[in-house]
Amino acid sequence: MEEQKKLIVVPWDFSHVAENALAHAVKIGKMVNNDICLLHIVDSGINPKELAQKTASLKKLVEENATKYSIPIIFHISKGSIFTEIAEYANEKEANLVVMGTHGMKGMQKLTGSWALKVIVKSKIPFIVIQDPPVDQERYHNIVFPVDFRGENKEKIKMAIFMGKYFESKIHMLVSFSTDKNTLRKTRTNLNFAIKYLIQNNIEYEIHNMPKGNSAEQTIDFAQKTNADLILIVTTKNITIADYMLGASEQQIIANSSRIPVCCVNPKASFASVGQFMGGWGS
Repeated sequence: MEEQKKLIVVPWDFSHVAENALAHAVKIGKMVNNDICLLHIVDSGINPKELAQKTASLKKLVEENATKYSIPIIFHISKGSIFTEIAEYANEKEANLVVMGTHGMKGMQKLTGSWALKVIVKSKIPFIVIQDPPVDQERYHNIVFPVDFRGENKEKIKMAIFMGKYFESKIHMLVSFSTDKNTLRKTRTNLNFAIKYLIQNNIEYEIHNMPKGNSAEQTIDFAQKTNADLILIVTTKNITIADYMLGASEQQIIANSSRIPVCCVNPKASFASVGQFMGGWGS
């Protein structure tokens, strides 16, 4: 990030949650010296007149917000579906981050699953999903980092180090221990892996035992109690339609009623620019 100025992508639908996402993107962009891109998705069959109107609106919006926030902002219009175009654009541009607003889980989404998760799982780029504007323009003080037995847990450590380096964040590792010996062994391996790189990079951390019960609920409850600024999770590997229907744990966390921002890293997520912090361990 320090060597090349890159983009933070903000999916833009002219809603108040998109404005909240932009405020978070500005907070991060100023800290890491990234430009902001507002990405607006339109229907493939949009007529030229409507497209011209949207282009004019976005141009004006970008100029106003660039002045307001004192940061370079551009826009891009893609034709297609939000479920493919957001991830494709972020991947193509090798963006450093996508900051996306969501209204949470409501209405039919309770039955069909969170649309936010459907957008996220196609991306190689980490997403931060927000509901409210940032409390301030200062650092993210406390980040909750759930640890369990899954091997994918190791992939989100890069994002934890990134936040720790740039925002001096404290990482709260919430560990889900099990009575099953094999599961316990895998969990401890993941915990030791995280500790190794946090220590190597001088990142402050604490270890907490996760209470028994629904892991998503316990994570949200802990984040609320610790006044967390961010929850850092890794998405389910090879997520299926059943996960959307039944409710993957991460969609419950993303749409949390405490309205805490959630950073989502997909398995094999490409965030190589923070590899410099990993002591040789990259993507």
